[in-house]
Amino acid sequence: GDGDSYGEGLSHFIHATRGNVDITYLVHNNSVYGLTTGQAAPTASRGYKAKSTPDGIIEEPINPLSLALASDASFVARGFSGKADQLVDLIKRGIQHPGFSLIDIFQPCVTFNKVNTFKFYFDSIYSLQDDPTYSVADRNVALEKALQKDKLPIGLFYQNKRPSYESELSYLQQKSLLTASGARRNLQSLFKEFI
Repeated sequence: GDGDSYGEGLSHFIHATRGNVDITYLVHNNSVYGLTTGQAAPTASRGYKAKSTPDGIIEEPINPLSLALASDASFVARGFSGKADQLVDLIKRGIQHPGFSLIDIFQPCVTFNKVNTFKFYFDSIYSLQDDPTYSVADRNVALEKALQKDKLPIGLFYQNKRPSYESELSYLQQKSLLTASGARRNLQSLFKEFI
């Protein structure tokens, strides 16, 4: 969720992004901590009122897409749970991408967030890929779109095919560490040291 990913886990997110670790990171972004009964998450809009912020949030929300782009992410996308076909396509493309893939997913919390509803998103979103001139190779344009507030773009913002973290480690090119020459050992004796 957005609370864990962009709150408690923010430093891990940035370092995985900049390292281009070969994972697809799906983040359900509903602007609340649902498990703590609606506490405002880092992505909640300024002024959002919740139990923990009865007068409204005074901070600006975190923009995960601009953070990912600034951290040199190689695949940055945003989907919406109400547009399942597009979301499935983004997830497939993210998994096939060699390197770090962020897919931020607008997903309303029907229990606690009465602002960012399905209607809100259907009225606010548009697809980047509806513009045939949009280039996913231009990081500056992707950042401009990520910072847009009047309408919320969804789709693939940016893709840069560069080597993944794992592909740059020479000792992983031939064999796994377990089967590499000289690395094979009796794991049972190793486990006994910790039990």
